[in-house]
Amino acid sequence: MTTLCFHLFCSYGQITRTPVSAVYTLLHTYSSRFKDAFSFSGNAASLAGVKNFSAGIYSERRFMLQELSSYSFAVALPVSAGSFGLRGDYSGGNLYNETDLALAYARKLGTKVDVGVQFHYFSMKAASYGTASAVTFDVGAIFHLTEQVQTGVHVYNPLGMQIGKEEKLPAVYTAGIGYDASSQLFVGAEVQKVEDQPLTVNAGLQYVFADKLIARGGISSATSVYYIGFGVKLKSFQLDITASFHPYLGVTPGLLLIYGSPK
Repeated sequence: MTTLCFHLFCSYGQITRTPVSAVYTLLHTYSSRFKDAFSFSGNAASLAGVKNFSAGIYSERRFMLQELSSYSFAVALPVSAGSFGLRGDYSGGNLYNETDLALAYARKLGTKVDVGVQFHYFSMKAASYGTASAVTFDVGAIFHLTEQVQTGVHVYNPLGMQIGKEEKLPAVYTAGIGYDASSQLFVGAEVQKVEDQPLTVNAGLQYVFADKLIARGGISSATSVYYIGFGVKLKSFQLDITASFHPYLGVTPGLLLIYGSPK
């Protein structure tokens, strides 16, 4: 497969944890062909389109700094009454780190609409200052305009939950669209508004060749970061090597492994 994507970043806490070099996985929210365990990270409603059990792990070292390393896992489990998802994110080092654990559920409402909700336990820890935590949620919907075109909306932390006594998790509003041009080509775009921050636009393109090989690339308007990725599918596994490039901060390498059970 070959993939080129552009994607948005999420909330105050999520900005830190959102992958820099593998944001294309979130754009798969708007694809009917390329969903996997990480797709629902951007919109829980995407879970309704996952047809088989899928699990994945991801790690990156942001700008080659150990203190900015991040690690993620995700599991998607379809059942007769919908689909469940479980994921976790950790980023940072000994002096400061963030953790997010989330449980999601999604289901189809007819053939044209998917809806989902995701509950989060978010915590951050700073040396000499202790730990603060919060519980919040996000909701989303995916609309199937045609067999090839999907669009979606998503809101994170709509009630403005606080973390600790003083910090507030901002609300995040996202809208996106995807086009499955063929079994090999996917094009997607997304806009996102984080509370008190400028609007972000991301877009992406994915192309599959030789049924097993993957190539990707993309850019985020908010940070002027662009990325590339190359991967290979080995039976039920997919291994991706990714990298993003910032004009001043440098390179962020990443490694992604996804398992998808046979149909």
